[in-house]
Amino acid sequence: MRHLVCLICASLLLSACSMPRFSLPRVHKVTVQQGNVITQEMVDKLKPGMTRGQVAYIMGDPVFRNTFNDDRWDYIYSIEVPGYYEDRKTVSVFFENDLLAYFTGDLKPSTGDAEEAAEAGEDAEEANAVSGI
Repeated sequence: MRHLVCLICASLLLSACSMPRFSLPRVHKVTVQQGNVITQEMVDKLKPGMTRGQVAYIMGDPVFRNTFNDDRWDYIYSIEVPGYYEDRKTVSVFFENDLLAYFTGDLKPSTGDAEEAAEAGEDAEEANAVSGI
């Protein structure tokens, strides 16, 4: 009887080594997204001299407002897809006399090379039209 019990225990222990062949349920990992979505297009629309309302229209209400300094708004966005992707962006907006003075953060305004090229093309067309070419 003792040999039978030992044989059953050994077979159970050895069968546990072959478990990876079977598909066991896995823990579901949730994608975590927090804060205001911040895009390059939004940052490109920010211009010095905008009112607080205009900034809020473009960027949304800030996640953090400094209690001691109402002239600074902080926008924070983070996303985490467990095991695949993680990203965090921040933008701080500073006001002087209730107008946008400057902003800092991970995203900077685009250089506008495409816009400048388009404007240069329009200027050349206007010049050609004026000169009769």
